[in-house]
Amino acid sequence: MAFETFSLTIDNYIAGVTFNRPERANALNQKAWEEMKAIFEELDERDDVRVIILSGSGRHFCAGIDLELLMQVAQSAQKCEGRKREKLRRQVLELQAPINAIEQCSKPVIAAIHGGCIGGGVDIISACDMRYCTDDAFFTIKEIDMGMVADLGTLQRLPKIIAPGIAREMAYTGRQVAGREAERIGLANRSFADADTMQSEVLRIAQSIAAKSPLSIRGTKAILNHSRDHSVADGLDYMATWNAAMLLSNDLMEAFQAKMQKRDAVFL
Repeated sequence: MAFETFSLTIDNYIAGVTFNRPERANALNQKAWEEMKAIFEELDERDDVRVIILSGSGRHFCAGIDLELLMQVAQSAQKCEGRKREKLRRQVLELQAPINAIEQCSKPVIAAIHGGCIGGGVDIISACDMRYCTDDAFFTIKEIDMGMVADLGTLQRLPKIIAPGIAREMAYTGRQVAGREAERIGLANRSFADADTMQSEVLRIAQSIAAKSPLSIRGTKAILNHSRDHSVADGLDYMATWNAAMLLSNDLMEAFQAKMQKRDAVFL
């Protein structure tokens, strides 16, 4: 598929999804939101994709929502106040949907972040499985400086990634968190001196994931997401049901045989 606002590559079970509006610091217009949803829904279904790397072209990872689109959302020709608010609510849900598609994608999504990760960019990386960045990257919940409440997932997901107090500090102040601090507070798994080093390490991690049982990787993501949002007891009960359905697989047999034969497992 060809996209206007993203580039997509697939090689050796690894999909590379890249924001491709460098002239606008990868700010996302209406087309970009639509394409992001379509991309992650498609990659979820593809058997030739086992892991996804999300990155940005140009100087920045992503500057969030394009201001022109934000102004369009804020305007309405509706005369009825109730219908105006109903439409606005629907528009917010439509903007949330592409980010939800990242979280709901059954394949792990790794964010490789350089430069600015601003506003909606933080919403997006909060929905990813893992985050890696460069030392000169910076993260900011910019909505507070625009007289807004961040509404696309940051306030729901970030306090489950980093300490709630730090998440609140970022949300209340809008201050920039640089790469080294992002690593220290757990927002980034690791921070690297430069983009080339980061991309090399992220690719190595993606290759390691792609070599595992794809059924097990997808199941692990599903269980982790479920466990995050439920009690331990509910999570264990769900886990038992999941493995009752998924445990006895060809992947399990291949993993055992490969170990006995002292070779690398090959999963279909």
